[in-house]
Amino acid sequence: MSTSRTKSLVIVESPTKARTISQYLDSSYTVMASVGHIRDLPKSNKKAIDIPGGFIPHYEISPKKDEIVSKIQKAAGKAAAVFLATDPDREGEAIAWHIMEACDLKDPQRVVFHEITKPAVQEAFSHSRKIDQNLRRAQEARRVLDRLVGYDLSGLIWKKVRYGLSAGRVQSPALRILSEREREIRAFRPEPFWVISGDFQANGKTITLTADEEPKTQEEADRITKKAKQGSWKVVRVKETEVKRSPRAPFITSTLQQTASSRLGFSPSRTMGIAQKLYEKGHITYMRTDSTNMSALALRDIHREIASVYGKEYLSPRTFKKKSKLAQEAHEAIRPTSISTLKAGTTEEQKKLYTLIRERTLASQMSDAKLLRTKISANIEDQSIPNFSAVGSIVLFPGWLAGDTRARGEETEMPRLEEQDPLELLEIREEEKETQPPPRYTEAGLVKELEKRGIGRPSTYATIMKTLADRGYVEKEGRSLRPTDTGEVVSEFLEKHFTEYVSDDFTAEMENELDEIAEGKREYEKMLSDFYQPFQKAVQSKEDIEKLTNLGDADPQYTCPACKGPMVIKLSRSGKFLSCKKFPDCTGARKIDGSEIEEPKETGEDCPRCGGKLIERDGRYGKFVACSNYPKCKYVKQSEEEEEKRKTGVTCPECKKGDIMERRGRFGPFYSCSNYPDCKFIMKSRPTGDTCKECGALMMEGTKTIPDRCSDKSCPNHNPHKLKKKK
Repeated sequence: MSTSRTKSLVIVESPTKARTISQYLDSSYTVMASVGHIRDLPKSNKKAIDIPGGFIPHYEISPKKDEIVSKIQKAAGKAAAVFLATDPDREGEAIAWHIMEACDLKDPQRVVFHEITKPAVQEAFSHSRKIDQNLRRAQEARRVLDRLVGYDLSGLIWKKVRYGLSAGRVQSPALRILSEREREIRAFRPEPFWVISGDFQANGKTITLTADEEPKTQEEADRITKKAKQGSWKVVRVKETEVKRSPRAPFITSTLQQTASSRLGFSPSRTMGIAQKLYEKGHITYMRTDSTNMSALALRDIHREIASVYGKEYLSPRTFKKKSKLAQEAHEAIRPTSISTLKAGTTEEQKKLYTLIRERTLASQMSDAKLLRTKISANIEDQSIPNFSAVGSIVLFPGWLAGDTRARGEETEMPRLEEQDPLELLEIREEEKETQPPPRYTEAGLVKELEKRGIGRPSTYATIMKTLADRGYVEKEGRSLRPTDTGEVVSEFLEKHFTEYVSDDFTAEMENELDEIAEGKREYEKMLSDFYQPFQKAVQSKEDIEKLTNLGDADPQYTCPACKGPMVIKLSRSGKFLSCKKFPDCTGARKIDGSEIEEPKETGEDCPRCGGKLIERDGRYGKFVACSNYPKCKYVKQSEEEEEKRKTGVTCPECKKGDIMERRGRFGPFYSCSNYPDCKFIMKSRPTGDTCKECGALMMEGTKTIPDRCSDKSCPNHNPHKLKKKK
């Protein structure tokens, strides 16, 4: 007996997106989530790509995705039709194709929408299409290209520097930009200059004026100060200029990342993660875009909102030029799906980012701001010193600044003065300063620089930043990015031996060629072949160069503390240090600044984990006590105060002996048994001390919206909010 096929199956990437879309489709549709990619290249490059066969990738079902594939296959077999509603970009097109291939779907339809709203979803389903093989091939070419570069270059760096490091087609040029700036900073030689300012009284008001020229010597600064004190002051010029400030374009991916970094302190990856949640819940349009376009319908609503809230004089409909010649016209800028929604999001981060997007969207369609800029210049009678000036501005008409208040800045209203008005000098000051080196890039600054040079695409900026940090190539100092010793060594190696492949021109040209594949103007196999043959030869030709951990001779003033012989600079996991030139015959070493390295001291205690001796070591962040059997035993002693803080007072339910302790891992805090590794009990949140009434497992702390919950994922009480709804 055959089963009638009445329902259509819709497949998206995330469960959140699935829930949102389900609200806009009737009961004839079933929505499932693939939970991201379901296939990828295997880790081994030998199995991953058939290079002689035409760079054919061999994909494997991703770990733990077999069950999802099976569920999709089963649901598709009963469906009247299958729709692939993954994201509207190359990555989304590729995910759709992988779902089709892995699940053996016959003739699935592709639907694309740039916002998850009822009209957009319904419109998309009325214009379904086939999978765009050009877009899919472009994403495949990027994936294969990045694997070829990363695998071959990383293998070479493993041999020449250290195992576990990597190089990448786009991350390496980004690292080069940071390293070049670091070399500029080191080569910079500061020069002194003097800033001279004075407080003056005019018409009963005090005004501060600063010398227009900055003397380069103390003598000249003293001369100006002396003359200033002796002379009679007057206003020599008053210039008032009415200026306009135009609003910026609505957000694209790069400008959203830059502004969220500078205003909210969010990293690019964090910004994109928050934006993804807002998109999946239907609050904003798709967040990976390089287009500043907005739909006619959206513009109509935005214009109505401006006229209603601010007044018609604040409305100025406008369009913006494409950010680049490659901007996709079919896409929209990042904007709210409903401009009348003042706040959206469930977390503070989501609310802040939504507000930022909404304000920029409104401001982009508002009138120019009008400001009155006033410059007052003064001097002594004989004008034998530079003019002293001050600039202020007041807002005559706020225009778009009313919609984006954080862009307004401070108003500085100047006193009403006219030429020849006398001034009384109250106080004059000299301040010696030095010219500053160029600043290090912030994450926002690096994204802007990458975009300007044509390196990477909107979808890759956040990944670039994360990879540089994960590989230990870059550290953050405040908001600034500083390349580590390892990062600089790897970058110098690539710049010296693979100059062409880390250059701006080459990287940007490769992006253009990928775009041409997406447009159907370039062949996949030829593009990869033209790149890979010379690249592989370049890699093979560098096999015989020396290891890069030896960075040259040290300053002769620093001799080996053991044998008094000469020393060399070497690179270790924790950075540069000085090593005896006779190593391994002599193991003498110093810190990179020439100071002596203290030998580890035994504390007299035994390691509670393996019985070895505990020793005091010098670490990156100061002294610490750890087991002498490292790396076999990774025990690190905590202070009594730290140990006390980590205790939860709850006995381990598995071994009944240890206590549940707070620990910190790669992804943040978690809780496990103090008898680890003998007992491997683990839970993700702090235990409350209570046990679950449903299954008897430990209860753990919940969130603001979800109360205490069971630590066992298989227990219904793990999600008590869902349990209540069912009841």
